[in-house]
Amino acid sequence: MDETVLRRPVSVDGQVMRDQLDKLLEYAARDRVTLQIAEFKDGPHPGTYAPFSLFRFAEPELPDMVFTEYLTGALYLDSRKEVSAHLEVLDHMTARAGSAQRTEALLREYRERF
Repeated sequence: MDETVLRRPVSVDGQVMRDQLDKLLEYAARDRVTLQIAEFKDGPHPGTYAPFSLFRFAEPELPDMVFTEYLTGALYLDSRKEVSAHLEVLDHMTARAGSAQRTEALLREYRERF
């Protein structure tokens, strides 16, 4: 996640932000989930201007897929070339983002602000 999502309040009284941060902390505590925050202090990352989600499926016959949204629509990308490019970006983002422990600490810090 980009730190932007923590700094842009989505409600006037802060309740929605508190609820969302609580949910993220809940997910961060799960064994099979790793949350990482790309902090502003680390500069721009390769996914800054093109957010996307990578889907991997348990069934081996189903290929990896990338989902991305833009102003007037969304795309599902499944070509090997496009998915590989996004996997490379994801690898760079993962390497640069804070650890899961740092991310949990940041989530708690932002939770206290709201």
